[in-house]
Amino acid sequence: MSPAIDRMVDRVARNVEFAIRHDDRWSLATPPQLQRPRTNEEAERCASQVRRLLVLDDTEPFLDISVRVGDLGLLTFSFDLGPESADAASILLTHGGIAVVNGHLRVGRRRLALAHELGHYLFADAYTVDWRIAEQDDGDTWETRLDRFARAVLLPAAGLRQKWTELRDHSDDLRAAAVRAASAFRVDMSTLARRLWDLGHVDQGEAHRIRSVRTTRADIVEFNLLVHEELAAPSLARRYEESVLRLYRSETVSLARATDLLFEAWDEEDLPSLPQLPESAIWKFVS
Repeated sequence: MSPAIDRMVDRVARNVEFAIRHDDRWSLATPPQLQRPRTNEEAERCASQVRRLLVLDDTEPFLDISVRVGDLGLLTFSFDLGPESADAASILLTHGGIAVVNGHLRVGRRRLALAHELGHYLFADAYTVDWRIAEQDDGDTWETRLDRFARAVLLPAAGLRQKWTELRDHSDDLRAAAVRAASAFRVDMSTLARRLWDLGHVDQGEAHRIRSVRTTRADIVEFNLLVHEELAAPSLARRYEESVLRLYRSETVSLARATDLLFEAWDEEDLPSLPQLPESAIWKFVS
């Protein structure tokens, strides 16, 4: 059980449904229904299919993940729920769905968690809570197949092979190659190591060495890496933020209600000023 993430998912779902109900300019897409993969090979094929739905080719990194999954109707929210909470959770709505990611995780793990929840969403799992996604035991279970799917979505086989071959051809330094590859695809070292091992590009000893690598500030400078903090907490789905702003500008909700809908991630002064109404005006807000 994870009461913190359960409560947050419930609050997010209620707020999103409120916004959809009162904002006639916004609705969520109905997700494409995919057949649940029964094997790792099918999970790989599903990942390729989903990348095509996201307008990604078979080599490029999956960047701006929360924005892209929003195109499929999955709204993503990130909150720091602490080290003892679950990694992520997702729930299906009447149309579309919601993913809540534990922003306490590092960026690579946050992205992996969202890719995993994308799988639950597209394979029509009504409500799921996921713990320690990168640490699932081996075996032929639904969760391990979803882990395989998530890794394949973030690290496409053709793209990783091309990048890894290029890096290893230019250097005998396994660590340097791992740091550069992880940065290019914005994944954590455990995910990179497992994916390279899945695809047969490293042996078990090399995978273990990669898993122990930590990217340092010196690496960022010396390898000229770009640092991206996707899904840093608190992070709200952009389409949802836009909807709340419309509700506020149209005076459908009050200032206090708008900040509540925005999960206190926005202060009152972050919201735009509204035209002054005459004293005789009657304020009507939806609660």
